[in-house]
Amino acid sequence: MRKNKTTNYRARLGMLKSRLPRLVVRKTNSMIIGQIVEYGESGDKTLASVYSKELRSYGWNFGLKNSPAAYLSGFLLGKKSSAKEAILDKGTRTLKKDSFIYYFMKGASDAGIDVHTKEFDITEDRLSGKHIVEYASKGVTGNQFSAVGKTINNMKDEFDNVLKKLNEYGK
Repeated sequence: MRKNKTTNYRARLGMLKSRLPRLVVRKTNSMIIGQIVEYGESGDKTLASVYSKELRSYGWNFGLKNSPAAYLSGFLLGKKSSAKEAILDKGTRTLKKDSFIYYFMKGASDAGIDVHTKEFDITEDRLSGKHIVEYASKGVTGNQFSAVGKTINNMKDEFDNVLKKLNEYGK
């Protein structure tokens, strides 16, 4: 199925039998996309969606595909959506430790969506971007952080500020 990029209908049927909306999380080359999707006989209906590039309007100036961006995007989706619970639709991805999907689910969960899963395998240091700051401080990255420069050291503060703004979403 994965090789042919076709749908695994057995897994899809299992999700649909739960009668819960699906939390769909995907990663592109430039950002993370999350949606709350509900089944309909005439086709699936998207109830809410978020693109990590929306974080720019809340003051996020760092990468859009890293763990902190995934958490903030999931949190924003949770604030935008009226869904109270959802089941994860991870597509063909295999979940492993510190996967961006876990951070996205944790953000959605913290915003009020009950994501039906056992647990979130996340590291608190990665949540705030400490691992990125440490990597950047080694100086072996070349031009990788040239767009953010020395502001990379303020990633935790910016994360907290954006999270505060997202908390006020819809008020």
